[in-house]
Amino acid sequence: QVQLVQSGGGLVQSGGSLRLSCAASGRTFSTYAMYWFRQAPGKEREFVARISWPGGTTLYADSVKGRFTISKDNAKNTVYLQMSSLKPEDTAVYYCKAGNNWGQGTQVTVSS
Repeated sequence: QVQLVQSGGGLVQSGGSLRLSCAASGRTFSTYAMYWFRQAPGKEREFVARISWPGGTTLYADSVKGRFTISKDNAKNTVYLQMSSLKPEDTAVYYCKAGNNWGQGTQVTVSS
């Protein structure tokens, strides 16, 4: 079992930046890719970004490509999502995921 604890998020103005963190603990997850998803009100949860573990290959949704960066710190077992040039449409609850395990979610609100 992998436990995922998220931090970061909050309220930011359009064009601003935020960083989300997702710290993993529990069984070894060296074979897991790590993901970020998001869910806006009234919408389905959607893929945002992925990073392979331990290789570090990244993949992004078209909607965030060039603005968001997923990264990892192997020593801290933590994955980050650096979000820049934020837009109101980025407003959502963001979740990290590893295998079948989800973080608790963190709210990101971008005001116009």
